[in-house]
Amino acid sequence: MVPDPAQAASLDEIRAGMDAIDREIVALIVSRVAHVRAAAKFKTSSSSVAAPDRVAAVLKTRRAWAEAAGLDGEVVEGLYRSLVAYCVGEEHKQWEADHASS
Repeated sequence: MVPDPAQAASLDEIRAGMDAIDREIVALIVSRVAHVRAAAKFKTSSSSVAAPDRVAAVLKTRRAWAEAAGLDGEVVEGLYRSLVAYCVGEEHKQWEADHASS
């Protein structure tokens, strides 16, 4: 668990906390990508991987979640736009690998 930043006694403690949070974020991204790759098996075609309606819904809801939490929705949406683009690419690779022998 990351200590409360208000209780930090030094900049080094703040930075250590930020590093710990970033490790957790990376681990969560790894898990998200695993879910995305698993989703490929449910897609019926390579073109269905992109799912533009789902992407739009994800971006809209993540922006709303960010704004409700007091963050800049545009910034968080941009982060998710990059993450989702990466994930779609990974799902595409997985779909292609799963269907290479078909």
